[in-house]
Amino acid sequence: MIVDEFWEPAENISAEIKIKRSIFIAHISVARTEEDARQFVTHISQKHKQATHNCWAYRIGVDPPHEYSSDDGEPNGTAGKPILGAIQRFDVTNTVLVVTRYFGGIKLGVRGLIEAYGEAASNVLENAGKIRGRLGSRCNIQIDYPSYSAFLYQLKGLGVEEGSCNVTFEEDVRVSCFVPLSLWGRVEAFLCESQNRSFIKGWSRE
Repeated sequence: MIVDEFWEPAENISAEIKIKRSIFIAHISVARTEEDARQFVTHISQKHKQATHNCWAYRIGVDPPHEYSSDDGEPNGTAGKPILGAIQRFDVTNTVLVVTRYFGGIKLGVRGLIEAYGEAASNVLENAGKIRGRLGSRCNIQIDYPSYSAFLYQLKGLGVEEGSCNVTFEEDVRVSCFVPLSLWGRVEAFLCESQNRSFIKGWSRE
């Protein structure tokens, strides 16, 4: 089964919490490539270069996602993994999350660090919210005017959302629509058959 639906952060924001005088500032951003994620980590690390630590994790893509995390000098497994765990529990991808820590003079211990970084990450994830996305491609179709309404009706019946279609009226009708990855097999078969029957004049996939 092809998985094409995913969730990603709705906003790029920061959120701060304070635990035993240490300040934890969590920064979240959408990143659709690992390079984008690492650039965001570098940006936050430079912005907060006076901080004690800038720990981070990212999760990119779907089926399977690419995941990575870093403790940035904190004890092994106490920062990067809790941050990544929060991202996984929130069920988002295309996500990079950096938690900046300014040490307040009181040591938290291993368990305390795990809980603090996890709480900071969960807090910013909740504040950012999430939106649905789908993998797929745009399809451009040329249709004669008499076939236009019937064609769109059949395309909608295959699962293509009418709201994803942009229509322009020229010498013929031009339809540009988004086709989710899981629908491409049957949509492609329908388009080929329609062109063979001269129901449409032509089509292409971006």
